[in-house]
Amino acid sequence: MTPDPDALPEADRREGCPHPREVSTLVGHGEAEQALLSAYRSDRMHHAWLISGPEGIGKATLAYRMARFALAHPEPLGADVAAATSLFVPEEHPAARRAARLAHPDLFVLRREWNPDRKALGAEIRVQDARRAVSFFGSTAGEGGWRVCVVDTADDMNGAAANALLKVLEEPPARALFLLVSSTPRMLPAPVRSRCRALRLAPLSAAETLAVLQTLPEAEDHDSEALSGAAELAEGSVARALSLLAGDGVTLRRKVHDLLERLPTVDVKATHALAEDLSKRGAEERFALFVALIGDWLHDRVRAGAEVREPRLARVAELWEKTARAAREIEVFNLDRRPFVIETLTELAGLSRR
Repeated sequence: MTPDPDALPEADRREGCPHPREVSTLVGHGEAEQALLSAYRSDRMHHAWLISGPEGIGKATLAYRMARFALAHPEPLGADVAAATSLFVPEEHPAARRAARLAHPDLFVLRREWNPDRKALGAEIRVQDARRAVSFFGSTAGEGGWRVCVVDTADDMNGAAANALLKVLEEPPARALFLLVSSTPRMLPAPVRSRCRALRLAPLSAAETLAVLQTLPEAEDHDSEALSGAAELAEGSVARALSLLAGDGVTLRRKVHDLLERLPTVDVKATHALAEDLSKRGAEERFALFVALIGDWLHDRVRAGAEVREPRLARVAELWEKTARAAREIEVFNLDRRPFVIETLTELAGLSRR
């Protein structure tokens, strides 16, 4: 489906790529899909699911796939659901068409919204946005079936928004379904996590990453060798693969890994050179890759620290959250990227010394 060129920018859409709600196919994640389908047709569907995993692996695609299925097949015990082998809904199905256009009366998408005054996307999901979701569940389903809310991403909610959403998560109405997408579920408030059934998605294989890449418009600008190389280095993330393909991302990946390997020693000259490079006009994709690589480094330490009850775990998690939020603010407010690059690597060095 071709995006409307006159539509406002969307926080959850990658430029030049179809939106997850417009994608009818799912590559990988078969086990997770079957878990959702099994829960749905048992007629004991949990009202809230926290779909987590690294960025760019298909979390939102799976969330919208589940949303379309519930809207298209509102009776869990119906013969059509019993016969289903997946959550696939044809693109021409009325529920799929309306969901793709955000025109379905029983689908609500909670995400960062466009600010018409600033002519930019908001830096976070605000409390007033979350309250609209709460109001959505306060009304009767437009078509008498399920009311579905996709939160993409839950990581973008500020504290007040999370508290507002928690009220309806704690006492959901009948046939309410929440699908929360998150790359950093540990950063969500514990009460929100506790109301959700966790569904952790694994990174895609290199072959699966390549299969997705080959369906995207951006693939036309690269030969098969470049696509295969990006898929191999992307660690299961299509978004990462696209960043690697943009602006010699493979070289950037090597530079960042070299700097991280030297920690706690900071190569001041290389750090400042990298900051200068990433601050240039047109370096948005490269900066996004830098942020993703830093996120990976912190994520690995959070995971390793949790296994051995590392006392510095809270500090690592705090820095992870701070980095992600600062990167979003740079994107939203078009701030200078140089201080972020330098300060981030300096803080990582300090963390490594302790």
